[in-house]
Amino acid sequence: MPHDRPRGFEDLVAEGAAVPTEGWDFSWFEGRATEQRPSWGYAVSLAGRLSGASAALDVQTGGGEVLDFALGRATRVPALTAATEGWPPNVARATALLRHRGTVVVAAPEDAALPFADGAFDLVGSRHPVVPNWPEIARVLEPGGTYFAQHVGPRSVFELVEHFLGPLPAEQGSARHPERERAGAEAAGLEVVTLRAERLRVEFHDIAAVVHFLRKVIWMVPDFTVEAYEDRLRALHERIAAEGPFVAHSTRHLVEARKPRHR
Repeated sequence: MPHDRPRGFEDLVAEGAAVPTEGWDFSWFEGRATEQRPSWGYAVSLAGRLSGASAALDVQTGGGEVLDFALGRATRVPALTAATEGWPPNVARATALLRHRGTVVVAAPEDAALPFADGAFDLVGSRHPVVPNWPEIARVLEPGGTYFAQHVGPRSVFELVEHFLGPLPAEQGSARHPERERAGAEAAGLEVVTLRAERLRVEFHDIAAVVHFLRKVIWMVPDFTVEAYEDRLRALHERIAAEGPFVAHSTRHLVEARKPRHR
């Protein structure tokens, strides 16, 4: 149901700037932004994978919301479940959320080695890792183990990014291309079993949603502040008021990669 809210630019911007950004709960956007979901249903699919795992790791878990959802729907939970997260507010949030699942949350920077032994897990998952560390993923997987993840693809929501930053080179964001990630996984010794990509519609219905989104997903416009981009925010507010929701497109891909068994 749409929120009751003031329609003025200043009020909407202030509202979007005040919403807490911890975790990956996007329920605040209800009624003011929408995103088409990938057809494969990652969280539900992860629940199925967890049901058959004995030791599972969720990398860059955010606030733990996706892992909590999946564990709650698994028919059988792994004997060991761990998660990593690099941002301190999310570490605290994930720890509180996942404690009742018996999941240990380990604070680990995104670009650091995973703090686990070789071959510790038969399942490693991740939803929207900033950069997948393929050598480390391969190292902590046991032979025959699986990496199952949903990644953000190239030039995701770039219509919005380019509104603020201007036209970007075609190669910007190409490191996230599915085939480049396939190459990275294979270079680390993994066999890519599944690689599916989709382009999905995103709509922003007001400028508060834009402000909160750019504060929450900080790598979209890395230097974003309301003050620095007030003119571009006001122009977008007026465009939404005159033309309706601002439309962009996200890109997502599903990755399943397996570590070969010893020969």
